[in-house]
Amino acid sequence: MTTTVTLAASMRGGTKDYGHGDAAVRALDGIDVDIATAEFTAIMGPSGSGKSTLLHTLAGLDRLTAGQSWIGETEISALSEDKITQVRRDKIGFVFQAFNLIPSLSAKENITLPLDISGRDIDPAWFDEIIGILGLGDRLTHLPAELSGGQQQRVAVARALVARPELIFADEPSGNLDSRSGAELLGFMRRAVKEFGQTIAMVTHDPTAASYSDRVLFLADGRIVDEMREPTADAVLDRMKQMGH
Repeated sequence: MTTTVTLAASMRGGTKDYGHGDAAVRALDGIDVDIATAEFTAIMGPSGSGKSTLLHTLAGLDRLTAGQSWIGETEISALSEDKITQVRRDKIGFVFQAFNLIPSLSAKENITLPLDISGRDIDPAWFDEIIGILGLGDRLTHLPAELSGGQQQRVAVARALVARPELIFADEPSGNLDSRSGAELLGFMRRAVKEFGQTIAMVTHDPTAASYSDRVLFLADGRIVDEMREPTADAVLDRMKQMGH
């Protein structure tokens, strides 16, 4: 019996060029990739390998030069900007290394912003669960400037999760955190996948961060060159060394 894998995102022949003519740089070189639902995928590779470009084109933040990409069964590479924005709003959560919090809004207002923008109601039980797990209960009335870096990043994660998006894209989410805060954050992301069936695709350069994932995709020169299941930090580090990183 074969179980069908549902895809949260996928790409076929994904090509992305920046610039034109002789100055053109090929960031993605005909990538085929599948991001399975309820799975935690890490994307790794040396600087300039195309990691962030892959994340941004999968998320519809940037357009492919050639090829196709889907969020679920919706081919976003064929959509207008307005429609892509709608798909992102309805289906995707983002966690970036820069927290992108709005300075004049409290932590709680920042967290509920995606729901407020799309006119959806907050599920109080889900909100309370996220806030509890992330330890933000006594910080909800604080402005971003009154929070530590780790707390700001947890607010950003809560904001990504509160709307229960089908898919979360994370770009170096633990990059600005101390090791304890980073481990807490990654542990929570792993729980979100295992317990809540969340789907996460994360760009990272950190083998320890990658070890929280279900599988690691290795990029080099805009292509996927390897994949590792059930990664350990040591195995990932060894693989990165082989890639000359």
